[in-house]
Amino acid sequence: MTVPEFGAISVVPPLLAIVLAILTRKAVLSLFLGIWSGAVIYTGGLGIVQTFEWIVAAVADEFHATIIVFTLLLGSGVAMVWNLGGTAAVRDWALERLDSQRKAGLAAWGLGLVLFFDDYANTAIVGSAMKDVSDQLRISREKLSYIVDSTAAPVATLGISSWVAFQLSLIADGYESAGVDAADRPGTFEVFLSSIPFNMYAILAIVMVAVIVVSGRDFGEMLTAEHRSWTTGKVTRDEAVPMQDVAGELGEPPASTPRLAAFFVPVAVLIAVTIATALWSGGLSVGGFVGDLLAADLGAAGERLWDAALGAAYEIALMIGSFAMVASGFVLGKAYGIFGIGDATEYTIDGFGIMLTAVSILALAWGIGETIDALGTGEYVAAMAVGAVSPSLLPALVFVVAGLIAFSTGTSWGTMGIVTPIAIPIAWELSGGGAAGHTLVAAMVGVIFSGAIFGDHSSPISDTSVLSATFTGSDLIDHVRTQIYYAVTVAVIVVLLLVVWGYTSVTPVALLPLGAALLVGLVYLFSEVDAARRDIDPVSVNEAQADDGRAVIVGGTEQDD
Repeated sequence: MTVPEFGAISVVPPLLAIVLAILTRKAVLSLFLGIWSGAVIYTGGLGIVQTFEWIVAAVADEFHATIIVFTLLLGSGVAMVWNLGGTAAVRDWALERLDSQRKAGLAAWGLGLVLFFDDYANTAIVGSAMKDVSDQLRISREKLSYIVDSTAAPVATLGISSWVAFQLSLIADGYESAGVDAADRPGTFEVFLSSIPFNMYAILAIVMVAVIVVSGRDFGEMLTAEHRSWTTGKVTRDEAVPMQDVAGELGEPPASTPRLAAFFVPVAVLIAVTIATALWSGGLSVGGFVGDLLAADLGAAGERLWDAALGAAYEIALMIGSFAMVASGFVLGKAYGIFGIGDATEYTIDGFGIMLTAVSILALAWGIGETIDALGTGEYVAAMAVGAVSPSLLPALVFVVAGLIAFSTGTSWGTMGIVTPIAIPIAWELSGGGAAGHTLVAAMVGVIFSGAIFGDHSSPISDTSVLSATFTGSDLIDHVRTQIYYAVTVAVIVVLLLVVWGYTSVTPVALLPLGAALLVGLVYLFSEVDAARRDIDPVSVNEAQADDGRAVIVGGTEQDD
């Protein structure tokens, strides 16, 4: 592969943005300076015009523009639910059943597993549903953001979701780059299924969330955040800038009576319309589908659904679904006599406002993506790192490289698109083709997806990090700084397991339980060591303490029940 002309200096803009974001906790400024530095490199001059051209190009991209509209409309949907009294109702309802941090954490984790069809929708629904409940139970916003973020994308990449069609296309492209005829290779979906056990980071990240929640143990900066939240009732740092503050920006809701329907109906509309629109955009014939069901031809009906799911435009579906959620708020407000069309329109605009910070950061994160594309950063890193290595070490190396690219570019999909056409041909060549080649290709697919998600989880310029912080009301940089300890822990175990697989060829399914056991051991070890160093309890709150009372967070201050 040809190394891009800018070479090593192409890595400067994303790394500058990331380092500044972590050091200053100013995401917007850091991202802008990262883009500007890239423009200076690219033009050899001041670069300010090029800076804004990249930002405009990022926003003008059809997919990005659609996601911005989806995000703004979802903010309006959140505002509708708030003003209808749905947020208060679901909080009260959940607190009657979720009376401990462990139960609330498991509820958030379980919801994340169920909403597997799209990571953006997953993040929005779970974050919005659990935020007030977790506040009442003194769960830090950083902890909730971690649970949401480390469940959404991993689940989406393992199941039938908005990710699958893209992933299948990458597998086909990779085989074509390797020069393997379609007749000489397994079916694309078969390769995808074979790759799932190698997608170890996604699987173990989900396991890690369960381990952290069930054990109640934390380490690193998450231990600091949880200790602060439990002992002081402050779910965010004093200096934190939450990505979303619904109560602060929208004020008291006009609804005098909390109603569960005011929460569940809009959310159900969002999910139903999103899925229906996705299948419609994928070309599902309703008449043909119903006809297959009436004829009891379940195989044909399933094939129609499968084809439609693969061909769906999920970004359009999310936009239409969020619009339907807002429209349901208009209807419910009128039906309950809470507000009319005029007030509902104002609430819609207010909802846009609570998303402006998220949209600004998304636009700049995509802008630095334009910078990286122009400088060839991803291609440079891939070309330098993936070379002539032994097949035994190739999966572990590709996982690390994909993680580095996703970390520095902030995009898991972009990383997959960069690395797959490079890694699959190398795997095919090193393995000598045949059955061994197909096995190594499946391994490559799994580790590329794994590494991309790992890098995404560790990066403050990732759109999924931005949205996770947004819908849980966390400070973006605090979210990344606390989550990265857990992401790296999982990643280290994944590298170890991949090296073992490379040298022993033991089935990866057998290695996953070992990985889970290692996670449990490391969580207990790191929490004990870190807590001893800080002279605090490794378990921020246990069940006995939880029974003594809960904190009610009102305007950022604590009151006792």
